[in-house]
Amino acid sequence: MANSRCGAVLSTFSFLIAFKSPQMPLDAQKSLLRTKVRDLRRAAWRDGGAASAVRLKDNFTAAMAAMDFPPPGAAVAGYWAAGGEMDLGPLLAHLDGAGYACALPVVAARRAPLVFRRWRPEMELIEGPLGIGQPGPEAAELRPRVVLCPLLAFDGEGFRLGQGGGYYDRALGALRAAGPVAAVGIAFAVQQVEAVPRDRRDQRLDWAVTEQGAIRFGIQDNGLKQDLSPRP
Repeated sequence: MANSRCGAVLSTFSFLIAFKSPQMPLDAQKSLLRTKVRDLRRAAWRDGGAASAVRLKDNFTAAMAAMDFPPPGAAVAGYWAAGGEMDLGPLLAHLDGAGYACALPVVAARRAPLVFRRWRPEMELIEGPLGIGQPGPEAAELRPRVVLCPLLAFDGEGFRLGQGGGYYDRALGALRAAGPVAAVGIAFAVQQVEAVPRDRRDQRLDWAVTEQGAIRFGIQDNGLKQDLSPRP
């Protein structure tokens, strides 16, 4: 399936990892790929993470019209970066200033369902069970219209590889069952791979945005503008 690119859009991603081993069990494939891409992600952050975060914010805002992004007032879920993840700080501050209700994921306990609570730039976060900052229980719970997803790897079909806990796959599945929601992968360009090992539980992304541009994946029932161009 062809991908459609727009905004500050990539003609090609700068790095592809060939990863195909059908004889290896799926969990082993995922584990090996996580190890490889985690190192690349840390190196990308070390080599210019702060500047990349600003470029990502610019690329995201340039692509919002093509996404037919919901108007200010809509809830948008981000994340609090850890372990070399792309920093969403500049983008979340921009969205908050534009009138969006920004939220961060909250984990009450390991393996508990992921929820999203209201976040503001001046908010003091608490440490969650996974060691990541999150809003406290007094913050309002929101149902996001758009979820900005952290990831270790993504491919040209919109499949993502996370840390292995399944939090985002379960959350996206529940949100999509209740109504339209779009999933936007946030990453460094070096995190794109040739193919992400996956099964039926893995939720697809609608878009990915990196410091190099934005890419849209096919047609999905997410409520954002659809790519209706002829398919080969």
